[in-house]
Amino acid sequence: MSRPPKPRSPQSRSSGSAAPPPASPELAARLAALTLVEAGLDHRGGFDEAMARPPFTDLTPRDRAWARGLAATAFRRLGSIDAALAARLERPPPEPVTAVLRLGAAQLLFRDTPAFAAVATSVDLAARDRRTQPFKGLVNAVLRRLAREGMPEASPEADLPPWLWARWRAAYGEETARTVAARLREEPPTDLSLRDPSEAARWAEPLEAEALRGGSLRTWRRGELSAWPGFEDGAWWVQDAAAATPVRALAPQPGETALDLCAAPGGKTLQIAATGAAVVAVDRSAQRLRRLSENLARTGLAAEAVVAEAAEWDDRRSFDAVLLDAPCTATGTFRRHPDVVWGARPPEIAKLAAVQQRLLDSAAGWVRPGGRLVYCVCSLEPEEGEAQAAAFLQRRSDFATRPIDPAELGLPAEARTPEGWLRLLPSFQEPAGGMDGFFVARFDRAA
Repeated sequence: MSRPPKPRSPQSRSSGSAAPPPASPELAARLAALTLVEAGLDHRGGFDEAMARPPFTDLTPRDRAWARGLAATAFRRLGSIDAALAARLERPPPEPVTAVLRLGAAQLLFRDTPAFAAVATSVDLAARDRRTQPFKGLVNAVLRRLAREGMPEASPEADLPPWLWARWRAAYGEETARTVAARLREEPPTDLSLRDPSEAARWAEPLEAEALRGGSLRTWRRGELSAWPGFEDGAWWVQDAAAATPVRALAPQPGETALDLCAAPGGKTLQIAATGAAVVAVDRSAQRLRRLSENLARTGLAAEAVVAEAAEWDDRRSFDAVLLDAPCTATGTFRRHPDVVWGARPPEIAKLAAVQQRLLDSAAGWVRPGGRLVYCVCSLEPEEGEAQAAAFLQRRSDFATRPIDPAELGLPAEARTPEGWLRLLPSFQEPAGGMDGFFVARFDRAA
């Protein structure tokens, strides 16, 4: 099945006829999952945007987790699901019908949902929308056949867009690219950064977690985060082990001044504040900075939050340490956000690279003489990582790479590039459970 066109907004479901009866909790969760599937392919904020509005926000915390898990499963195995559906369809149905079929197939094939429940609720979903109502019979027939016949296991790259698989194979080689692709199918653990890293032993047992060499805690615990031990105490925040690496490379010290550019939602700002450095967090999104403010209040940490475009921020201060976590395609975050690989578009790589260059040049201007700069992106695309760092050094002769020793950050030796930067890959065998894809480069400015 070829990649679908962008779906229409969920508002287009309105038919002018009588509204359907209220959905049962089970159907309401599936309706919310359906909006996530549509949003993930629409690339207008993906899951995150859809999770901030009804019907997702109308669910209980337990049902929200279930709905997101179902939608994530559909994206983790989207290529396999589409191939299985295409084999049982004479012609592609309208996109809204395909979305219902994808959700039903995800339940049948990968979520251990009883066949009768997966089929019946998918038919009920189709019945509630004028765009899909005429296809109830098709939904029923295709899913029943899929339940009977199952599907053969496909290779990991089958669940990636072909253009992205080709890029990763060219950049990292076929074996590594296939191992990276296989991580897409796995539900990752949850990593936590601690307000006080010395308390790792204290929190490991109640959180059912293990301490990673870099300083994070890793747990396979599930459920509502606000009910976990230490949440109300502000002892930790959720942050992938790879995402915690840039601040550890920056190594802010008590009494230093630090600048966190493109800071929201603020995990790295919290890390910097926890070291005792005075940190300014700049982001263009007031809404996302509010999440930072909430976490600062919960953890008892302090930072100056500024709503501004980082490249246009007019502030004459200079800082000992500057961190730029630049906007990017985010293809390295697919373990937790599987919608990103299907929402990304090839032209965006060059467009974002231009933004990154502008931000990196601006960030350099706030580094005091003798200070340091860390540039990072949660992308697996070399144009957004290695190429940006190399081009920056060509433009700025007053900056030089300060090589990063992976062992000091609890990372495998293979994370280091020949230039002394870090290329973190989901294919790494340690820590167990993998990590997000990240690029990190550290520069010193001449005194």
